[in-house]
Amino acid sequence: MPTLSINFDPAVIAHLMKASGDDTVHVTLTLGTEAKQSSPRQVVPHGPLADLMQAGLLEAGAVLSFHQRRAKRSGRAVVTPDGQLVVDGHATPYPSPSKAAEAVTGNVINGWTLWHVEDGRTLDVLRRELESRNSQ
Repeated sequence: MPTLSINFDPAVIAHLMKASGDDTVHVTLTLGTEAKQSSPRQVVPHGPLADLMQAGLLEAGAVLSFHQRRAKRSGRAVVTPDGQLVVDGHATPYPSPSKAAEAVTGNVINGWTLWHVEDGRTLDVLRRELESRNSQ
């Protein structure tokens, strides 16, 4: 019996994880006519988060979050392999931390100082750490 392998982009997985019991998720499979097995393509990060990812300071699948007490709002996003952010409740990935933050807050805001990695550091702190490494 042939083996079937299905690989999903992390952005798709993030979207499926936030689907509620009332949501319908449609998946379309297409059978190829070629007999050769293709290997997963290597994704290279690009955009504002690319340098942090290439330096190993931020990884695909990393969860970013923020909480604004006074505004009573919080947000959560997942970093995709190509350096974008998938924000909970939004189907389309955002190309920058600030665009992702704006999608959650509804305001133009500096996403570099808003989003935190799991250990509490902001993306801006990670960016400064990278600058410090590069200047040595």
